[in-house]
Amino acid sequence: MKFKEIRKVLFEHEQSGGILLILSTVISLVLANLATGGAYIAMWETEIIPHFSAGAIINDALMAIFFLLIGLELKREFLIGQLSNVKKAMLPIIAAVGGMAVPALIYTFFNYGSDTMSGWAIPTATDIAFSLAILSLLSKRVPFALKVFLTALAVVDDLGAIIVIAIFYCKDFDLMSLIYALSTFGVLILLNKAKINNIIFYIIGGAIMWYFMHHSGVHATIAGVLLAFTIPFNKGEKTAPAHRLEHFLLNPVTFLILPLFALSNTAIAISGSFQETLTQNYSLGILLGLFVGKPLGILLFSFITVKIGLSKLMDGVNWNHIIGVGMVAGIGFTMSIFVTLLAFENQTIINNSKLMILTASLLSGLGGYLYLRFLCGYKVKQE
Repeated sequence: MKFKEIRKVLFEHEQSGGILLILSTVISLVLANLATGGAYIAMWETEIIPHFSAGAIINDALMAIFFLLIGLELKREFLIGQLSNVKKAMLPIIAAVGGMAVPALIYTFFNYGSDTMSGWAIPTATDIAFSLAILSLLSKRVPFALKVFLTALAVVDDLGAIIVIAIFYCKDFDLMSLIYALSTFGVLILLNKAKINNIIFYIIGGAIMWYFMHHSGVHATIAGVLLAFTIPFNKGEKTAPAHRLEHFLLNPVTFLILPLFALSNTAIAISGSFQETLTQNYSLGILLGLFVGKPLGILLFSFITVKIGLSKLMDGVNWNHIIGVGMVAGIGFTMSIFVTLLAFENQTIINNSKLMILTASLLSGLGGYLYLRFLCGYKVKQE
């Protein structure tokens, strides 16, 4: 096989990113539970630069680049994509709201008034890479419109997660630093309005905004999203800075940053009884929120939206598909783990929460795949 063909298989196949995340997670869990697991876990906690461990660099700095990519994708969807037409976008938008609200309510039911109530947003997230990877395995069994629905739903879900992080997970707030960060954001907006297309100005401004955002107490990754909305889009032209940057970041984020995030954040030494962990209120909230709450919320809100005439099901999509894709959306992983790190400080609770996220994501992914594979009764016609 020629190098170009190998590269296409590895870096251009839509399943590759999800598969690499799975491998990274398995490898990290295995290494963390070997006899030398303590050294592996400590490696991520080692201070690389003053006040920043290896794990902190990944979670605070590299994940800002991930959020920059998410922001660019959101911007494209809002301007020319699935979310550009309100009527067209209403079904996945409201479905996404249901997919966030019901899991949050389930978690709240189990944790209201307790010290772990701060984790209410953990089961509200959907991992784009994993969920689309599962759906791509079913490309001959489900209509293409279902992938469009899941993509739009996941985009809105990410936007919701970004808003939740910015509002509810702000620590040690510093107003002046936030003012400096937002002032930098304003300058970048002015550069956009002045039709300055040199990406270097935006990257430098983004770095400055990240620095002040980090010191403000608002999580620094939000700077990545704000930066994305300042970069010139120019009606989606391929030569536009936003398009070129999105294309440039896709592979580094998919095949480097997210695997590093998975490696560092699933370095969990499994100890104690899984059954005992499962009986914790926060564990039940996460597990049932993702595995039950996600499909229930997506189905319920989609049904109401269609019945009251705000939208309609896409061509070729039936209610069985909505149930199945709702199950797949229960794969929380990246964003759920990210929120966990912001919600809790107790390391035992963090590790147990990560295990529940992994368990719920595994059940959701496997359950959604099997449901769509064997119960939907739909097969795409071969060309």
